Amino acid sequence: MSTEMSKKDNILQVVKFALFSASAGIIQVVTFTLLNELLPEIKGTNAFTKWFFESEYGAYYLVALILSVLWNFTVNRKFTFKSAANIPVAMLKVFGFYCVFTPVSVILGEIAAQKMSWEFSEYIILAVTMLTNMVTEFLFCRFVVYKDSMNTNESAKKEASDVTK
Repeated sequence: MSTEMSKKDNILQVVKFALFSASAGIIQVVTFTLLNELLPEIKGTNAFTKWFFESEYGAYYLVALILSVLWNFTVNRKFTFKSAANIPVAMLKVFGFYCVFTPVSVILGEIAAQKMSWEFSEYIILAVTMLTNMVTEFLFCRFVVYKDSMNTNESAKKEASDVTK
């Protein structure tokens, strides 16, 4: 199936990705907020619990990011990119993206959170990180993950056949 897309189709793809990313963003913000505001203060007894419970930003961000990525991958694969590509291969590619993005964003976010002393600074850091994530993930998915498999799932084939009728 041809992956040639009109300007309108490309714009629609960006809008869909942004809207689904916004829904993933809601998942991320709610998760981050619940962990950041409601998790009791616990003193860590080993390196992991120390990092997770005494972190200014990174641990809660990581949990929230994982949940939002799973949601975003699922809906964008089906509805935005309409891909019939092998799910494990596509997910491995996205996982590769996050193997780079996550450590960089966790480390830079944690550094920023420790340097900033304003109230709610962790939410400003989260917003900047989420915007950066949305733009870079769209480009990665569009030009790497789904480059050769866009508009190949059953709904895309049905839409194409409906247009030609």
